[in-house]
Amino acid sequence: MNTALAYPTATPASSATTPPAFDVARIRADFPILKLRVVGKPLVYLDNAASSQMPQPVIDRLLRYQTTEHANIHRAVHYLSETATAAYEAARVKLQRFINAREAREVIFTSGTTDSINLVMHGWGRKFIKAGDEIILTVLEHHSNIVPWQMLALEKGASLRVVPINDAGELLLDEYQALFNERTRLVCVGHVSNALGSVNPVKEMIAFAHARGVPVLVDGAQAAPHLTLDVQDLDCDFYAFSGHKLCGPTGIGVLYGRATLLEAMQPFRGGGDMIHTVTFEKTTYASIPNKFEAGTPPIAAAVGLGAAVDYILSIGMEAIATHEHDLLCYATEQLSALPGVRLLGTARDKAAVLSFAVQGVHPHDVGTLLNTEGVAVRTGHHCAQPLMARLGVVATSRASFAFYNTRSDVDALVAGIGSLQKVFA
Repeated sequence: MNTALAYPTATPASSATTPPAFDVARIRADFPILKLRVVGKPLVYLDNAASSQMPQPVIDRLLRYQTTEHANIHRAVHYLSETATAAYEAARVKLQRFINAREAREVIFTSGTTDSINLVMHGWGRKFIKAGDEIILTVLEHHSNIVPWQMLALEKGASLRVVPINDAGELLLDEYQALFNERTRLVCVGHVSNALGSVNPVKEMIAFAHARGVPVLVDGAQAAPHLTLDVQDLDCDFYAFSGHKLCGPTGIGVLYGRATLLEAMQPFRGGGDMIHTVTFEKTTYASIPNKFEAGTPPIAAAVGLGAAVDYILSIGMEAIATHEHDLLCYATEQLSALPGVRLLGTARDKAAVLSFAVQGVHPHDVGTLLNTEGVAVRTGHHCAQPLMARLGVVATSRASFAFYNTRSDVDALVAGIGSLQKVFA
């Protein structure tokens, strides 16, 4: 096992300023798209696990950047470049504080969660994973936390071990622990299941892995919008998430990495701004984070993500979690009362995601008919085909909630399901 790894003691996250009282009507007014009508009916947007919507303050910040600050960053000394550079690096500091990383240089901007995981696969995995090594995944993983490791295992002659779940969609921790042996080199686990909403006990899983010298990567794409994040408290080695699920722009994401591991990694991409010196004989690389941000980065998107974090923290993660938990409980109660509707994933600890099946109706038909009522849900395998196979289904319908959703949105979903059941009766 990787006994050479050393894990520093975690320090507590700093406390945030108490936000104002939660007012969902005021919050909804910040989201222009929620005023949209679909087929003549008010939009009920319940596809937040795929992508959340963007509030006006983030839109305004993007516009201000594009119209008064835009230039390429680093190196230049003119006003616009210095302004853009300051805005970009200020966004990095905001993300550092959002996840309570020790240093801003541990925050790498990527194009999203998938890109972040691939960065670790190429930069850490290809350097340190050898033939015969084993990587532990879980059956709950999104394809973006399966396929890169399959590619690596095929290249290196390594193998994947998979943690099973119970029928409620909860990981079996005793089975997880039993997978460890002298060949275990890495654990990759989602913080929250995108398909079921199950919140995994990642802190406990990390502690068990670290006691055996094994680093852990956490896919936080579904956790970042719903949970207070503290990478020092979790003590994870890598943490990945996306901006577009966090009320920010698409094309931007974050990889947190423990500085000592990032420094030991090889770059994923080569090009401008990630180098210290270049000759035709040899290139030396820049320090982190620049080492992993080759070329012109998504500057505007990073600035927008920083604004999104400001907006979310102004509401307060605890207030968001409380509101979303109420929606989840209400929706669970209402859908459970519908005859012919089966909920998939009933973990005791869940984020605001409901996957369901309507008896006798294909999920794609469910989504199509709900759309005629203005209700947007996601249908399909949710990039989690191994999980679908474990559940014994090909696809599900998924309603996922954000802090700007209301009980009225749940009522519209329930009414829409009732209407489509009459069509297929």
